[in-house]
Amino acid sequence: MFEGYEKFKKDVFKLTTIDLNAYKEKQMRRRIDSLVVKNRAKSYDEYIALLKSDTEKFDQFVNFLTINVSEFYRNPDQWKFLDEKVFPMLIEQFGKNLKIWSAACSTGDEPYSLVMALSRHLPLNQIKIIATDIDKQVLEKAQVGLYDEKSVASVPEDFKKKYFSRVGSSYKIDDQIKRRVEFKQHNLLKDPYPKDCHLIVCRNVVIYFTDEAKDEIYKKFCDSLVEDGTLFIGSTEQIMHHKELGFRRNQSFFFQKGVK
Repeated sequence: MFEGYEKFKKDVFKLTTIDLNAYKEKQMRRRIDSLVVKNRAKSYDEYIALLKSDTEKFDQFVNFLTINVSEFYRNPDQWKFLDEKVFPMLIEQFGKNLKIWSAACSTGDEPYSLVMALSRHLPLNQIKIIATDIDKQVLEKAQVGLYDEKSVASVPEDFKKKYFSRVGSSYKIDDQIKRRVEFKQHNLLKDPYPKDCHLIVCRNVVIYFTDEAKDEIYKKFCDSLVEDGTLFIGSTEQIMHHKELGFRRNQSFFFQKGVK
């Protein structure tokens, strides 16, 4: 509808450090055009000038791009156990080159939380997280890394200051965290699973499957883990037959491969 979208993307990046190239252009452009029209601007340049001069309109635009569906460090007590017990155990047993899979990662809160949490134990350049989800759209949003205040409420203050920057009323995660995560599309019910994982995190997702599908997924998770590797599940979930599936319980939401 409007001319000059390439220039507009560059102008938005200069203004917000948000890279619109991470979104599907056709869908995003259509949504942005509707916002430009709603604000009665006659061109992208006029809309950019409006964003620069009007704080309320700037916040409206950033919130329009902001993700509101999940949370960093969801259930902080469980993340504390991961930090104090599980990570040291994994590093002691398997060394520093840990293979970690965040399955059904949604908008990226979980894998980015994993990177930050693990950074207390390892240098960032030694951390690599595989993050997968069936939904391409949420993966696009994860790669942008823009979140509202509620999403980052449980992030430790030192990480919030170090790894997030304010963009209007929203928070953008730092590129040095984003670079540690590799996002891929993956269907838990159909696609092959990664092999030789030391830690798999899949939380508050399996509850939506049938009991038969749950058992199948947990069995595949077990097969994907190395011996003594750990599965971290959500607080809304339980593994009813964990021994039969090849796990032993470590703590309420943490299971290790192998029955001892």
